[in-house]
Amino acid sequence: PQEFLGLQDTPTSHRIPSHPPDLYRKVFVFRKDPSDAYVVLRAKLEQPLQNFTVCLRSYTDLTRPYSLFSYATKAQDNEILLFKPKPGEYRFYVGGRFVTFRVPQSIAESEHVCASWESATGIVGFWFNGKPWPRKGLQRGYTVGAEAAIVLLHRVPAMRAAYQSLRLPPAVMAWKSLSYEVKGDVVVKPRLREALGP
Repeated sequence: PQEFLGLQDTPTSHRIPSHPPDLYRKVFVFRKDPSDAYVVLRAKLEQPLQNFTVCLRSYTDLTRPYSLFSYATKAQDNEILLFKPKPGEYRFYVGGRFVTFRVPQSIAESEHVCASWESATGIVGFWFNGKPWPRKGLQRGYTVGAEAAIVLLHRVPAMRAAYQSLRLPPAVMAWKSLSYEVKGDVVVKPRLREALGP
């Protein structure tokens, strides 16, 4: 099996107890090519989002389209969406509209991606493996709903990926006490660097 971000194979969802294990330096591993494996992270927001930044690291051999990150609200399933339609391209959606960023194709390497958005200007920032890309405009004045679930790899055919990190402001999520629910064939493992030693 390959290392992915994921869930254990159970007929029903697996809810982590109220005191979940510390996810610091851990990854979700999607072990197979399921179309129904995903992880739901519970965000605790009291107000709608006017600005945000999402950072994640993934490792996959897929060449088909897949979703890396979805911020789903009651109003919209993919109110924020980071989508990879093909190797060398990312699409970043806010409120159903998107901008495209073309990046170098990576073979057998992890990819670190950050995307930011601010409502007042509509400016989207994008970083690929630590390098900034030219900024673009998207949904100026839009507000993202507050009651949300963050979904990783939901209903993506044949998804194989390893999430080595995902960063949101501590007010949104804290990795040492993250509330999450897993569905499908996914396990939590130490990230490769820790598994192999110093």
